[in-house]
Amino acid sequence: MPETDAKHKAPDSACDPQGGAPPNDVWDLPHGTAWVYHGEGNGQLTRPVLMADGFSTGPSDLGLTWEHLEYGPYPLLSEIRRRGRDVVLIGYHERSASILQNAETVTAAVIEAVDRRVGDHPLTVGGFSMGGLVARYALAKMETVGIEHQTQLYYSYDSPHTGAWIPIALQAFAHYIKKLDPRFSDQINSPAAQELLWRHIAHWEDKPSTSGRRLAFLRALEEVGNWPRARETRLIALANGPDTGAGNGVAPGAEAVLGRGPAVTGTELRTQSEGDDQLVAKLRVVTVPTREVRTSALPDIDGAPGGTLHGFGLLADALNEVPGFGVNNPIREHCFVPSVSAIALREPATHDDLYTPISEEELEETPFHAVKLASQSDTHTLITEELSTWFLDQLP
Repeated sequence: MPETDAKHKAPDSACDPQGGAPPNDVWDLPHGTAWVYHGEGNGQLTRPVLMADGFSTGPSDLGLTWEHLEYGPYPLLSEIRRRGRDVVLIGYHERSASILQNAETVTAAVIEAVDRRVGDHPLTVGGFSMGGLVARYALAKMETVGIEHQTQLYYSYDSPHTGAWIPIALQAFAHYIKKLDPRFSDQINSPAAQELLWRHIAHWEDKPSTSGRRLAFLRALEEVGNWPRARETRLIALANGPDTGAGNGVAPGAEAVLGRGPAVTGTELRTQSEGDDQLVAKLRVVTVPTREVRTSALPDIDGAPGGTLHGFGLLADALNEVPGFGVNNPIREHCFVPSVSAIALREPATHDDLYTPISEEELEETPFHAVKLASQSDTHTLITEELSTWFLDQLP
């Protein structure tokens, strides 16, 4: 097998996920790590299911990944292992690094799994959120350079194939307070965030556009054929949003975050509206005069069907911990991965793109052999019984 930089080491107590068993194996990989959990009845890696981590800042916390996948509404990891499959959780040294860099981690994990596997059972490889894109690129590139990945099932779980969404109001506020706290701005301007976001601004005064980093990532995907194309590889997608066109209840142009502390009185962040010259934010911090942020030619995407993120709420919670920066927070969540993006049907460019019900005929137009959409808009990557039981039935 092709050599990688992966190294094997015995697990230790520091790796134990809270409330769960320690991994049977830990692999050191280029730019990352993998924790391996054998399925019931398997003394060694036998029927691997590889799961790539998603986006954030800093290194992956695979203990938290375990908790998210195991202790939510449905115990997905236990059910996978109960069916005799082995779980391989893949994390990165830096989750906000370029998708192309973290794809090297997934590539190494795939090669390691093929090398260590007992028998010839095919692999299942995919990921959650950004992890689905990381795995998609890794497998496609392996095919392009002639490395056998032996993957029978590729999956993405609420992955933003045609773009993710962070409200321009939130992006603008993050950049506006950068001198006071650079963390939010740095996260939005990180390589991975720019590659993921459908529309991005690098400074609060910028006009929303497709980041150059995203364009470069899309070109890189094209260069490797966009998708895994091996004849034996089946592609599936799961979405935390519905196909009915029903929104999540967030109204356009509504007040989401309102400054009440003396440092931010006059600050107002609104949900996205359609049309030209739409006010989405009033920005005021400490003694700076209030500035306005307006957008044109964007859809009412915050209320669109899809996986939701508590972006407004996360910002409000952080501000409410700082003296003088208190805010009211009437709306906590917004659409993060539209349904049409999670199944790679079309870009989230207009109201009709987002809210038109998805027909059976349109599902035939996606690159996937099968898709599963939720009955309603749920929290992004929520591990529900509805989606998980369908996923388990797809495993080779």
